[in-house]
Amino acid sequence: MMGSLHGTVALVTGASSGIGEATALSLAAEGATVALLARRRDRLEDLRRRIESSGGTAIAVEVDVADQRRAAAAVDDVVAELGRLDTLVNNAGLMLIGPAAQADPADWDTMLSVNVQGLLYVTRASLPHLIAAAADSPRGVADVVNVSSTAGRVARPGTAVYALTKFGIGAFSEALRQEVLGQRVRVGLVEPGTVQTEITNNLPAADREALTERHAGMVKLEPADIADAVTYIVTRDRRVAVNEILVRAAEQTW
Repeated sequence: MMGSLHGTVALVTGASSGIGEATALSLAAEGATVALLARRRDRLEDLRRRIESSGGTAIAVEVDVADQRRAAAAVDDVVAELGRLDTLVNNAGLMLIGPAAQADPADWDTMLSVNVQGLLYVTRASLPHLIAAAADSPRGVADVVNVSSTAGRVARPGTAVYALTKFGIGAFSEALRQEVLGQRVRVGLVEPGTVQTEITNNLPAADREALTERHAGMVKLEPADIADAVTYIVTRDRRVAVNEILVRAAEQTW
């Protein structure tokens, strides 16, 4: 595929469904070779075939980003196979909800390990490759895009620790932006509102019902709406840094 990202390599975590899947398809349509990272190998292989059937190029990498050693090895394997890394999209994440006083601390550990530590591990392993790519790329730039949430702006009852992880992603993104801007690496933050994805599938029935009631009458965003925002950020000219995009469903009040 020829497009504004032709000749570049993008890595997308959480690529097996939802926002990650849609983002991988969008970046491939712009000409990027896409490394698809997630835990569900069958989903990744299906997505890889779809990208290739449309004329794009992709590889599937099964990995749990919360495992530091495996996350770092996966990034190195991608660069070894594809030769470079120009774009990183940290999308992998999960949501478990409930009042803090009754919550299972194991749920907190799970969210922190994926939403925060996984993002940190993949970013740390990717930065040297992104800096190198920015230095020799005709585009003269590389990108990190972190997918957060409106929960990174507004904390609500029952989402204390989930919001903690998303507020943290925002803080990390801003500090990292300042650290690497002199090395031609841009850092962007995308904060989706309510999106029609699988993020609530593993919640207990009572929690799913509570969210359904909260979202009553709302037309949810589609994953492609968020993929559009990510693609917009990484396809800007080198002189432009879009550091934050907030995308809410039109009826969303928080």
